[in-house]
Amino acid sequence: MPELPDELLDQLLDLIERLYGESEGFQATPDDQQLWYNRGYANGIIKALQDLGQEQALGRLREIDPEGVIGGHQALPWGQAYLHGFDMGERETHEITEQGTRR
Repeated sequence: MPELPDELLDQLLDLIERLYGESEGFQATPDDQQLWYNRGYANGIIKALQDLGQEQALGRLREIDPEGVIGGHQALPWGQAYLHGFDMGERETHEITEQGTRR
């Protein structure tokens, strides 16, 4: 597995931290689907980085949200926003890291 450039990894980690900060308390605000999307996006990035063998780089970030954080909300609009964000965060991270590792 190719190593990710430090600059790219730092940008992804900064984005995760920013999205976590912005979406803190998202579960208490189902009417704000953007918060749910952002939280899902951050967790999608984390999942992609785990898939890419970057557990060590994630450090404390790999354990922020437990699996199943959205509980039974998957079928509701805010749960759908979270799931879409998760899928996009995971997919886009794989896309940019693949491009970032090409030489």
